[in-house]
Amino acid sequence: MSVAFVIVSHSDKLAEGVVDLAGQMARDVQLRAAGGTDDGRIGTSFDKVSAAVAELRASGHDVAILTDLGSANMTVEAVVDFLEPEDAAHVRFCDGPLVEGAVAAAVTAQVGGDLDAVQAAARARELFG
Repeated sequence: MSVAFVIVSHSDKLAEGVVDLAGQMARDVQLRAAGGTDDGRIGTSFDKVSAAVAELRASGHDVAILTDLGSANMTVEAVVDFLEPEDAAHVRFCDGPLVEGAVAAAVTAQVGGDLDAVQAAARARELFG
């Protein structure tokens, strides 16, 4: 099972930018942006994150979720808490630096890394000094 990503940011532009950057480094990896609120403001959306996770799980992927700031973490934790157990086992919140973590984790997924390897790569701050 391949690993796909949901990039959660308070800014839609930032989430899209991280998806674009990571996608350049890992062309075969599925990435979804879930940035901003439902009405386009700065903030996070439970519905956007939940829909991105559901789409990727429906296509058979494990899902790694990376975030930018504190309240995005709370949104992701709520989404994970509402997942059915069979999906929750395949979804992981990867706490780490958003940009560097997303690139490192996506490259790890590109070369066949599983969810554990992807999570470790997302947390590897020392790789980017």
